[in-house]
Amino acid sequence: MNKILELSEVMFNDYPDCVNIKQLQEMLGIKRTKTYELLKNGDIKAKKIGKDYKISKFNVIAYLFNEEQL
Repeated sequence: MNKILELSEVMFNDYPDCVNIKQLQEMLGIKRTKTYELLKNGDIKAKKIGKDYKISKFNVIAYLFNEEQL
């Protein structure tokens, strides 16, 4: 967990702590279909609020480094 906190200080600085689908696509350089596939499979944990997904930047970094997500 400490590793993720350290990485979050240097990675994706231009993004808020909680990102949406479009921002996640930009961060990972992936298309919409792959983005929803990662969320649906639970590869990246997210919260769905109404019609919108809220994804913790920490979970994106954890996914990239195969670490436990929040």
